[in-house]
Amino acid sequence: MKRNVLTQYLIITASCALYAVGFNWMFDPNHISVGGFTGLGQIINYLLPGLPIGTIVIILNVPLFVLGWRFIGKDFLFSSVYATAVSSLMIDGLAAVHTFKPMEPILACLYGGVIIGVSCGIMLREGATTGGTELAARLLKLKLESLSIGTLCLAIDILVTVTYALIFRDLTRALYGMISLSLISVSIDKVVYGPNAAKVAYIISDCHEELTHRLLELDRGVTLLQGKGAYSGKDKQVILCACARTQIIPVKRAVQEIDPDAFVIVCDAHEILGEGFGVYAPGGL
Repeated sequence: MKRNVLTQYLIITASCALYAVGFNWMFDPNHISVGGFTGLGQIINYLLPGLPIGTIVIILNVPLFVLGWRFIGKDFLFSSVYATAVSSLMIDGLAAVHTFKPMEPILACLYGGVIIGVSCGIMLREGATTGGTELAARLLKLKLESLSIGTLCLAIDILVTVTYALIFRDLTRALYGMISLSLISVSIDKVVYGPNAAKVAYIISDCHEELTHRLLELDRGVTLLQGKGAYSGKDKQVILCACARTQIIPVKRAVQEIDPDAFVIVCDAHEILGEGFGVYAPGGL
């Protein structure tokens, strides 16, 4: 086995362990729904106590894996089957050897949301999911490309959480679950898209030529946009500069040194694709 594949599966295994700990420690003993097929597993386990949650999750995922094989590819499917099996077995195995005591619900939903979100985000970055919500979100994203993975996961999980509330007739636990789902969604997006996040600066200055030269010296790409002042009616050159988060400080410093009166707008970029940044892959995240 190639070292990069071995590393990938070691990271997936560690993420599965984190997922199992987060679920068994934070969610299950406090009766808070984690959403997705694990949440459905909680519901079915409540109705049929003889069926372990992990085993239920594996059974429910079979139809999604068939669709994943057809529309996403066998490499993603293999890693997701592995992640689903390992995380489900770890959930059942950990529950068999240790029973976590209930804790303060607000702490459980806050920390549990972060732990589950980070673990799912890491798996997605490694080309795997625990099945259920994440796999369904990957399939939906093939048609709904404008929505992020975290947003799609949140929509699916809310549906499961509402069902969970109806079955258990406990609105309070459902509200705690909503908090967790929001944190899971945010955490997934931070892990999946965080390394690709960047800054975009729009600079309006009469010294645009000197600023452009300095930014090019900083090895930053620069695009000049044609603008016009609404009040003065004068033509303006607007400098568009995209850069990594760590590079925005040198950009602002250069503007301050050359033209302290320059008008600067700095925006967060969710993701930047192209030379020097990421590359878009059809069906990707």
